[in-house]
Amino acid sequence: MQRVLLALFLLAATVPPLGAVTLSKTYSYFPIGGLTLPEIERQLQTQGPRLESTGQRHPGATNLAFNTRVDYADTGRYCRIADARVSVKANVILPRWRHRRRAENEVRLIWDTLARDIKRHEDSHLSIAKNHARLLEDTLKGLSRQRNCDVLAKKVEKATADVLAKHDAAQQRFDYIESVNFESRLLRLLRYRLEQIEAGRLPR
Repeated sequence: MQRVLLALFLLAATVPPLGAVTLSKTYSYFPIGGLTLPEIERQLQTQGPRLESTGQRHPGATNLAFNTRVDYADTGRYCRIADARVSVKANVILPRWRHRRRAENEVRLIWDTLARDIKRHEDSHLSIAKNHARLLEDTLKGLSRQRNCDVLAKKVEKATADVLAKHDAAQQRFDYIESVNFESRLLRLLRYRLEQIEAGRLPR
């Protein structure tokens, strides 16, 4: 789904040593009811998180905040990037089905398969975000020195905008591919889960 992005730029005279890109995530849930697949589908369509980018509700969503910290070193003759750190904070929103125990076995099977696929989809968005956070960090650290920090700060701003634009495009491309392959993917997952149940590796 389309992500919600926030970039924060902090100028620090001195900062402690910084490590690799970090991603912190939390999960929140919205309840849905229904005992049949059509009822569950309607619940997802009416109760799922609404995305500002599309105006539509979705069975899951991930809100992302990119936080960028840049340390500038000004020698009096030029300004360079002393260090840069990018972290990502994410909140993943997933459905929670309240009526699982009351539903028929076939409905539970399909729901379990669908719920796992929704979570996998949103977790994949986290991986895309972390990869681009790493790209942004490397890009900022690789910026050449400038005659003063004001000029370098503008370079930082442009580089950040460019990488975040690539991130948005990658997220949208992933959503498109996932939507095209949804039915075939779900059928493949269902077949695999049925095989695991018949083999006794999963409970019925």
